[in-house]
Amino acid sequence: MNAQARQDHPQRPYDIVLFGATGFVGALTAEYLAAHAPAGCRWALAGRDLAKLERLRERLAATDPACAALPLLRADAADPAAVRELADSTRVLATTVGPYVWYGAELVAACAQAGTDYVDLTGEPEFVDRMYVEHDTRARETGARLVHACGFDSIPADLGAYFTVGRLPEGVPLTVDGFMRSNALFSGGTLASALTALGRGPQTLAAARARRMHEPRLLGRRARGPVGAPRFSRETGTWALPLPTLDPAVVARSAAALERYGPDFRYRHYASVKHLPVAFGGTAALGAAVALAQLPPARRWLMDRWQPGQGPDAERRARSWFSVRFVGEGGGRRVFTEVSGGDPGYGETAKMLAESALCLAHDALPQTAGQLTTAVAMGDALIPRLQKAGITFRVADAR
Repeated sequence: MNAQARQDHPQRPYDIVLFGATGFVGALTAEYLAAHAPAGCRWALAGRDLAKLERLRERLAATDPACAALPLLRADAADPAAVRELADSTRVLATTVGPYVWYGAELVAACAQAGTDYVDLTGEPEFVDRMYVEHDTRARETGARLVHACGFDSIPADLGAYFTVGRLPEGVPLTVDGFMRSNALFSGGTLASALTALGRGPQTLAAARARRMHEPRLLGRRARGPVGAPRFSRETGTWALPLPTLDPAVVARSAAALERYGPDFRYRHYASVKHLPVAFGGTAALGAAVALAQLPPARRWLMDRWQPGQGPDAERRARSWFSVRFVGEGGGRRVFTEVSGGDPGYGETAKMLAESALCLAHDALPQTAGQLTTAVAMGDALIPRLQKAGITFRVADAR
């Protein structure tokens, strides 16, 4: 079965299964689905600890009694048979179980084989590249849409760039720069994923090389996501520090797949810092984190400071915010746009993951399959969903 012949699997028991539902972000995602899944949406909670799943269901049912009937599915990410059964049971599988390079591969393989749509929260370049090499071809054959990075990594950057490009002329070279600001804290799971990725430099490079060998060349067009140099941004009035995240690669892959980004497209991604001493401090802190992540004892020590499942409390999350400002140029036109919202790592990430799963399950979308970005798989449908959910996409200025 290819993308044109994809089926919606109406015979499957569930529309959406949330795997890793009892983790910090998983529980927030479950709460969001409980409040926002449409009537008739068949969804279930999944994880390896049935007792924790039962406690989560009780908590959800205290707010919405209908959740008392939510199905609970026990599966371990390291058990291929259980993971295959999970993928076979649903149309869309959403997972919060990371670090994905350790716990995600079996799930992607099962979804690619079963023709099941898949969404996750990974920001790990090695994992995304490995999954492309190993499963993109099979997913195209079965009609599965494998959509990584459906949280703060990398929806604001990917859909923000997509939104910006839509306000620029067609058929001309385009550039977009993104400037990110936030006051948020991170959870133990996020820390574990970040340190794992930083500590696997050789594996990350090897996975990137393997992907380049398998990926078709882009003919007649160019799409790039280079690392920019630190600079003062006159456009935002802040110091711009290049962010070594997955975001530029994701945006560049959207640009490679969609003609609307023009014949020559470039995206750069920065942290936006108002004061120069803070910029210097942030650069030093990042360098120290990269260095410490190379040493297994130091990496384990840092991970032990904040265990997965822990994170900022509701009061702290309520005070958190993010903003990504974009400057797009091309064809003699310049556009300033912004994507903004509340707590990026948890409340808004749970919202983004849940809305991505709901979008795949219920919206009319382009006929696509394989490993995809959010912009390619569901951009025109997902942006209105996120706007309705309280995430702002706006044009600040155009010249």
